[in-house]
Amino acid sequence: MSQAAYVVDLGTMAYLPAWDLQKQVGQRVGLGALPDIVLLVEHPPVYTLGRAARGSHENLVWDAAQRAQEGIEFVEVDRGGDVTYHGPGQLVGYPIFDLNRHGRDLHRYLRDLEEVLIRTLQDFGIEAGRMPPHTGVWVGHDKVAAIGVKASKWITQHGFALNVDPNLEHFTGIIPCGIHDKGVTSMRRLLGTSITLEQVKPVVIRHLAEVFDVALTPVSLQSLDVHANTV
Repeated sequence: MSQAAYVVDLGTMAYLPAWDLQKQVGQRVGLGALPDIVLLVEHPPVYTLGRAARGSHENLVWDAAQRAQEGIEFVEVDRGGDVTYHGPGQLVGYPIFDLNRHGRDLHRYLRDLEEVLIRTLQDFGIEAGRMPPHTGVWVGHDKVAAIGVKASKWITQHGFALNVDPNLEHFTGIIPCGIHDKGVTSMRRLLGTSITLEQVKPVVIRHLAEVFDVALTPVSLQSLDVHANTV
């Protein structure tokens, strides 16, 4: 029987409050007070820099003035990976999972997240795949979904970002994930037609449930009884 898990649709939330929320939820998952949780969110424009590039801004193309002009925040975070972009039109998922329930294998976890997104894209008629040694999901030489995670005591944080219909110009302000010779694309560009996060969310949720063998129940943020600063 599939394990019980919750999915919370946060709507639009700034990056830092969402990061704080991940930590609060992660503590409760680690204590066994909550089952596995998936947080779905859409962020205002933000560049985040992972551990692989801490202290180095060489993959930031736009300086602070250019970022301010475009309304893009900058945050250094504790996930793996280099620099990436989040913004409107992008579906961001933060699975807060206890990997003691899922094999205690971080590499397998990354491959499983990729599988969720590959299956999702396939349902929309997009043939996507992996490109070792790079993490993420690709169509040809263009990345359509980025993945960067952290696990502490086998409790995961951070997650995936699926480009549904973001402003692709904002990706030119960075060298995404520090990869110089690859591009970035979106479901909108690949399909040649408009598509919304509301169309994509239920498909992602279904495949998360399938791949991780969990029964995902939608719940409200308030029902989690966490006390993070989410405003």
